[in-house]
Amino acid sequence: MTMNIKCTFIGLLFLLIAAGHLDAQDRFRSCSAAFLNDHMVVTEYTDQGICEVSKHDHGTLTVQTAYLSPEVNKPTGKLKFRIAIQDGGTGTMWSYSDKTFKEVALEAVLEKCKAGDRIVLMTVEDDYALPHSFVYVKE
Repeated sequence: MTMNIKCTFIGLLFLLIAAGHLDAQDRFRSCSAAFLNDHMVVTEYTDQGICEVSKHDHGTLTVQTAYLSPEVNKPTGKLKFRIAIQDGGTGTMWSYSDKTFKEVALEAVLEKCKAGDRIVLMTVEDDYALPHSFVYVKE
């Protein structure tokens, strides 16, 4: 009788581990990107893509799902995101706000940045991959 209980317990334990592993694989199923005035911030949606803004840029910053093709990159739906700023000198990261955004005025974020800092964008839901989440601030 105790052998059956042990086998059942071990079987349930493996089932729980497997279920947790499968759930983790369901993360980041859809692509998203940062957009400034509905133009994708990253230069190209590849490993070589560069995200940067100038201290003098202005407009509406969003994180959106995207339609990506060789001809055109279009935003298709705003996502909730949070913002942090990474200091370019020390690497220290701090929260820009406790708020969750669907859009934010870039100039308001840039008021807290200096050239060399990075704006860090974080999706709220783990369904969306945001591979270019660091936006470099240049002069």
